[in-house]
Amino acid sequence: MKNILQSVLNKEIPLTNAIGLEIINYSHNEITVFAPLEKNINHKCTAFGGSLYSVCVLAGWSLIYALLKENNVNGHIVIQESNIKYLKPVDQNIKAQCSFNDNAHKMRFLKTYQRKNKARIQLTTKILQNDNDAVIFTGSYVVHQ
Repeated sequence: MKNILQSVLNKEIPLTNAIGLEIINYSHNEITVFAPLEKNINHKCTAFGGSLYSVCVLAGWSLIYALLKENNVNGHIVIQESNIKYLKPVDQNIKAQCSFNDNAHKMRFLKTYQRKNKARIQLTTKILQNDNDAVIFTGSYVVHQ
């Protein structure tokens, strides 16, 4: 699934190439993505806020995409609403983790989508620096036909 996700991102979301986004780990409940600082640096030699936001949105998008593919379901994934907290400057490579709250949360979302052809889910993505939260992103994603 990791290679499929990477291919889809590179082909369908060109920004991922520009920021160097890579899927580095995927399990059925969690995804970790990476983007090099040198492709996302600002004038203060830290990660640009827009890049941090994009990495977070794409981590959630990728996790949902993988869930749909693993269950042979198609749909359009869009971010509907989000909130981001920049707690500390990120002065190293960007590593973001996004996960489903729990298996019940994930399955409720999937069953709703299969039944109604539309579903919404809220996901949290974190970017850590030196094992501390640097960025916390909460996004509401909608999947529709």
